[in-house]
Amino acid sequence: MTSQLDMFSENAQTVRKTSALSPRNRQVGSAPDEAEMVRILEATGRYQILRKLEPRPIVTAPRPGYPLQGVILDTETTGLDTKKDEIIEIGLIGFTFNDDGEIGDVTGVYGGLQQPNAPIPADVTRLTGITDAMVLGQMIDLPAVRALIEPADLIIAHNAGFDRPFCEAFSSIFSRKAWACSNAEIDWSARGYEGTKLGYLINQSGFFHVGHRAVDDCFALLEVLARSQDDIERTPFAELYRASKRSRVRIFAENSPFDLKDRLKERGYRWSDGSDGRPKSWWIEIAEEAMEDELRFLRDEIYRWNEADPPIQHLTAFDRFRTRR
Repeated sequence: MTSQLDMFSENAQTVRKTSALSPRNRQVGSAPDEAEMVRILEATGRYQILRKLEPRPIVTAPRPGYPLQGVILDTETTGLDTKKDEIIEIGLIGFTFNDDGEIGDVTGVYGGLQQPNAPIPADVTRLTGITDAMVLGQMIDLPAVRALIEPADLIIAHNAGFDRPFCEAFSSIFSRKAWACSNAEIDWSARGYEGTKLGYLINQSGFFHVGHRAVDDCFALLEVLARSQDDIERTPFAELYRASKRSRVRIFAENSPFDLKDRLKERGYRWSDGSDGRPKSWWIEIAEEAMEDELRFLRDEIYRWNEADPPIQHLTAFDRFRTRR
């Protein structure tokens, strides 16, 4: 009798021989179990197997040696504008970690929906699967959120520049915390990833999951952050935690010549129209140790004046990713 796996191999005889070597499959005519099928397919070098991501269990007694508290956070909103749009779902996963960036245990999970003041736009429903009927009468449980956020030493979001302003508009408990961005503060390309979207990271890590629901995305991000690679010393989370402890500076090239704007763009500067509380100017955020080189560039190539003194803002994880500072 031909095994069901024959269809997956160009050399059916090789598959049957390999399968027969397993103790589980010594009985004539028996089919390999799931683990054996995966092993055989991966051994051919012609298949990539994606495993369904299973959430980690929540523990009541965390292991010792992980004294710090982290929270992975994700929100779904009615749009992109914090001045008029609202959170309709929040997902939080609390976990322990140590100062080396090693992740311990999941200690708490919360996911909640909230009815907005206006109907959910159709494009948001298509993206998230959240409908007006689902959020009708729903309200996020603020005490449950507070129980996870208040003890947290670090809040991680995959787009902290988006999530933090919405969360701070929702509750002041988020404003006194250190934040880290797993999108912007990890060098994913150096780790061999082709993109920084969570879907890319999950698939290239060998998993798949049901995306665009807040808690599901949080568990997915946790697995990506915890994943070790043979050729890289630190996990992504260890890299992120180290980055979160470094000070950064934001330099505003106020009153820079208009005809040199392309040079600033090439350098990585972005434009602020002043509506978010920043000066109306081109600006860049860099590591603190790179500040003197950047000031030299501005003085030599942009202002062409050695005494030029553009505004500088020093940032830590406690004030990064806010809309207004």
